[in-house]
Amino acid sequence: MTGGFFAVFDDIATLLDDAASMTKVATKKTAGILGDDLAVNAQKASDFAASREIPVLWAITKGSFINKLIILPLAFLLSYFASWAIIPILMLGGAYLAFEGAEKVLEWIMPHKHHKHENPDLHLSEDEILYIEKEKIKSAIKTDFILSIEIVIMALGVVLNETLATQIIAVTIVAFLATIGVYGIVTLIVRMDDIGFHLIATAKETNKFRKGIGLMLVRSLPKVIKSLTIIGTLAMLLVAGGIYMHNWHQLHELFHFLPTMLSELLIGLILGALVLGVEKVFSQLKKVIISTKK
Repeated sequence: MTGGFFAVFDDIATLLDDAASMTKVATKKTAGILGDDLAVNAQKASDFAASREIPVLWAITKGSFINKLIILPLAFLLSYFASWAIIPILMLGGAYLAFEGAEKVLEWIMPHKHHKHENPDLHLSEDEILYIEKEKIKSAIKTDFILSIEIVIMALGVVLNETLATQIIAVTIVAFLATIGVYGIVTLIVRMDDIGFHLIATAKETNKFRKGIGLMLVRSLPKVIKSLTIIGTLAMLLVAGGIYMHNWHQLHELFHFLPTMLSELLIGLILGALVLGVEKVFSQLKKVIISTKK
């Protein structure tokens, strides 16, 4: 009886040891996507009023946790019962990311009139600002959902030959560490100016180094946010292109002569342009149908 009792503990210890080892491997495998995830979500979480940054980031973080709670069980069920469906779902997610990236590129090329104002929120009512904020949060959570699918599927691919228990533990740890790590860093980035102002305010006249660090953080924030906007857009296109390149053999053969990053970016741009074009056509058709009914 005692032997059986300790055997259970031995099995649990072995399971946890295997899970820990596979978690390390899966984390290394998804490190590149986590970098893209950070850039994309930092870009999505920026451009809010200073007083709303923490509430907005908390709302997006909660949405990210909910995304993981939805994706993880579905991923394990699909892996067990319908593994053939994982790649098509992943490619649909890639199409959405490409669309988001292409839409941002189009806005850079053909900016909307309201983008020309330095502070467009000054001309909006409080209700309008809150509505725009909610829409941005929804967009950020949608993008996080797609990137979460990519992270979970890649982590699952690493441990696919392990026992189901090991898969569940390892992939779940990687998924939730991704949310904690990414949004923790994003929070630090968007609060750089507050940290800088605090350092300046608490620095004494003789402590020029501390004051200098504070000034550097305050002055760097706009440049960091602007850089992350560009990096985030490129990341969405690269992730989308990578999904299609790695799962569509013909595309891999077609662009094999180019460096991997360049070919992924090109595929992401082409895919994004196609999806964006289809979306514009449907939007115009919808307007025509609505106007006809009126």
